Amino acid sequence: MAKPTLICGIHAVDTALRNDQSNIQAIWVDTHRKNARLQKLTTALKKAGCVIQTATAEQLTAKLNSNKHQGVIAEYISTVSYNTDYLDKLLKNLSEPPFLLILDGVTDPHNLGACLRSAECAGVHAVITPKNNSASLTPTARKVASGAAETVPFIQVTNLNRMLTQLKKEGIWLIGTSDQATQSIYETDLTGGLALVMGAEGKGLRRLTEESCDIIAAIPMAGQVSSLNISVATGVCLFEAVRQR
Repeated sequence: MAKPTLICGIHAVDTALRNDQSNIQAIWVDTHRKNARLQKLTTALKKAGCVIQTATAEQLTAKLNSNKHQGVIAEYISTVSYNTDYLDKLLKNLSEPPFLLILDGVTDPHNLGACLRSAECAGVHAVITPKNNSASLTPTARKVASGAAETVPFIQVTNLNRMLTQLKKEGIWLIGTSDQATQSIYETDLTGGLALVMGAEGKGLRRLTEESCDIIAAIPMAGQVSSLNISVATGVCLFEAVRQR
């Protein structure tokens, strides 16, 4: 059975309420916080029959070990197991070309959450990361994702290169990114079955990951700064794919 996790922030809790209310185990709200969005969420939670436990801002901060909770925390458990078996079924049942995001070595939960948010907005079918040396769905990542962590399948795999090989067998093109590439992402065909492969900020793609890609492309840069934040770069590439598709 899946273990419960803490989710926080108005968007994340509201998304869980709208999409998966039965798996919200407990809710704590700072009812003294004068915030219209939080009050609207509290009303929706009560209307849905959820039992709300009141807490001070200090108690929420102690529970989450962070003050980035926006006055609400929920204990949530997902019964869906997002694994390679789930991905296999997902790919077989799609009525459109697959659109995947692969993050290789993104360790900052803030960046992971931002990438998930962009992926959800772009219509990505699943986000894939390696289990080792990568951020997981911590409360921080879930909050930054603003509800996307509760709706976009997030799959962590033991062997990323094996997964890349399998995706290629499924006819999915692997488009990697690197600031050293000579081909522009805007000149790259992103219309078919696609897995966009993004590397860690600073380090970029690992060697074996890059070698597994069919094409390596870059975002053209006009300024003196050499690279974008990984979540910004991911958003740029995802929505170039959206534009083409």
